[in-house]
Amino acid sequence: MSFSKAFSPALREIRILCSQTGAASAGTRQFILSKYPAIKQHNPDLPVLIREASGTPARVFARFEMGEEKHVELDNLSAQDVESKVAGLLGS
Repeated sequence: MSFSKAFSPALREIRILCSQTGAASAGTRQFILSKYPAIKQHNPDLPVLIREASGTPARVFARFEMGEEKHVELDNLSAQDVESKVAGLLGS
C-alpha cells in the first residue's frame, strides 16, 4: 500500500504509540518523520494521533467504522518494516 493516496473511508482513526527515546521505537519514530506528511496530505480529515511515553511499546491502532479496532506491534522493527506492517493493517 502506498501512503501517497487516500485511505478507505471506513478508516476512522490511526493511533501510533511509541517511546520518545527507546531504541525499540526507533523505526517507528523514523516512520512517523518520513510518512506522516504524506498521510496527512492525502487524508487531511483523518485523525492521526501520535502518543509518546517513556517505556511504551511501539504499536499502531486503526479504528474502522462500526467501532472495529485492530493493532500491530512495532517494537524493534526498522522504518521499512514498520511501513509494511502499517500498510498491512490499513489494507485489511
